[in-house]
Amino acid sequence: MPIIEVNHVTKEYRLGQLQSLKHTLQRTAAKLRGHPLPERPLFKALDNVDFKVEQGEVLGIIGHNGAGKSTLLKMLAQISVPTRGSVKVHGKVAPLIEVGAGLIGDLTGRENVFVNGAILGIPKAEIRKKFDEIVAFAELEEFIDTPIKRYSSGMSVRLGFAIATSIDADILIVDEVLAVGDLAFQRKCFDRMEKLIRAKNRTVLVVGHNVRQLEQICTRLILMDHGRVHADGLPDAVSNLYFRKSNDKTRAALDAPLTQVASDELLVHAVEIRNDAGIVTDTLGYQSSCVARIRFTVREKIERLVFFVSLHTADFVRVTANENFTAPCDFTPGDYFMDMRVPSLEVLPGVYALRVWIGTVDGQVKFSAENLSSFQVVSDDFAVTRLQDLGLFQLTVSWEVFANKSSNIPKPLEFVC
Repeated sequence: MPIIEVNHVTKEYRLGQLQSLKHTLQRTAAKLRGHPLPERPLFKALDNVDFKVEQGEVLGIIGHNGAGKSTLLKMLAQISVPTRGSVKVHGKVAPLIEVGAGLIGDLTGRENVFVNGAILGIPKAEIRKKFDEIVAFAELEEFIDTPIKRYSSGMSVRLGFAIATSIDADILIVDEVLAVGDLAFQRKCFDRMEKLIRAKNRTVLVVGHNVRQLEQICTRLILMDHGRVHADGLPDAVSNLYFRKSNDKTRAALDAPLTQVASDELLVHAVEIRNDAGIVTDTLGYQSSCVARIRFTVREKIERLVFFVSLHTADFVRVTANENFTAPCDFTPGDYFMDMRVPSLEVLPGVYALRVWIGTVDGQVKFSAENLSSFQVVSDDFAVTRLQDLGLFQLTVSWEVFANKSSNIPKPLEFVC
């Protein structure tokens, strides 16, 4: 029997502000007089969500902000109830939905360990037994008798996480806690989560935006989209779908081209990306050949004109740049196009745009703009797609391994690229 059953759950909220007492009385009086009252529209935070979770399964829930992830976890933690449908949970639940939310500012860290532990259902004797471990994990030995209101936000979060993960429960429900504290503490949180999952065979539901991190610890992923289950399956397939949807959204949201300089002598009509068939496109395959074409008109004779084309990400991180400074061109008035041919596009899957600078060798700028001709690099190879949040491009390398037989002293294997 599944340990968690979510049966066609829908959760609706009324949009608009909470009503004051005065406004409520006015609405009641108008209703008694028979006057029609405008209804505030309903918003579906969850829309017919249906899935089951088996004992020992580690389920990650991903999706954009507002997709319904946290609302779903609150249903499972019995903090909220469905408008329609049902949620069945078999076993003790430890919710880590708002880490540190139960801490009281005027109480010391020591007092908060006992109070927050009681709120989470941990017996007092068990808290005493685990107290030193909780404090050591939170790295707050020096400050445990200091009021929480004097803690930094990171210190409070560390204490809240340490208390919450000390619970012995059948089901652990986690919302974004793998992003708490500094990088070193995040590593500790991740290690503790892995220990809880692997060593104690707990059933875990975890929400997060670090999809690759969830992919590492989860046995299954659900992709939420506008309150619905968009995909449910193996982590690699679902995470790839998530990144494709994210890239599509990023490309659609890119701003218009940012022009810095436009001169009278030279008019740029278009900057185009063309695939290996010569067709204008906004989607290119990883390691495919392509052409960046600049179509322009020269109105006055220009000597020693050079072209600079660089690639940047959607958040304007410069990736690579190319130019023809060693071979400038002379132009008489007329219409032209300049092609920059790329035999193999080595940037990893993601969304990119071009920056174009045109000017003379001595630095006279004729045209300069960025965020031009945005395009998306895609790949059907999961091993390539999963690298897109780890870097910007992949080197072309070769691997060779050699066993060192010339010495009795053990030596590490040598890799030659």
